[in-house]
Amino acid sequence: MFTGIIEDIGVVSNLKTELDNLHISVKSKITSELKIDQSVAHNGVCLTVVNINDDEYTVTAIKETLDKTSLNNLQIGDKINLERAMKLGDRLDGHIVQGHVDQTAICNNINEENGSWVFTFEYDSALNNITIEKGSITVNGTSLTVVNSQKNTFSVAIIPYTYQHTNFHTFKKGTVVNLEFDVLGKYVAKLVELK
Repeated sequence: MFTGIIEDIGVVSNLKTELDNLHISVKSKITSELKIDQSVAHNGVCLTVVNINDDEYTVTAIKETLDKTSLNNLQIGDKINLERAMKLGDRLDGHIVQGHVDQTAICNNINEENGSWVFTFEYDSALNNITIEKGSITVNGTSLTVVNSQKNTFSVAIIPYTYQHTNFHTFKKGTVVNLEFDVLGKYVAKLVELK
């Protein structure tokens, strides 16, 4: 379980393909605090630490994960949002995030607005995921509030701190991101669908 509050921006230091799996090595200032078998969200994707070497650790993404997330687009040198699983008793500063990406989206607009940024994303509405105005959304693992919710698009407003301390500062038109829709909203949508 995660909160969507990014702890660090790691840098992809190595990518190794083995059969259908992708081993992703990341350099991060949180590496020294990690343990093998620990869960870490990578751009919102929950992956297990399988190796640690000095300031670098490795996780493995399987085909299912690669098919449904943007991790298959990673390149060496890419910046990646990182969050360790929350501890029992911690404050829930963002919202309830599972680290299970629902689908990807494409950044189709970025507006700088005199001290903040508004990013607009478009996603495939055929998967029946929805956003609501002022609801929660996770973009690349970052807990955000939805503005301008439409059928297959939404926007988020980013403050300077979030812009600098996540990989949002690397986004441009066409950037593919991971989305995790609000878990409570998914349950409500499923109940409505079943009736």
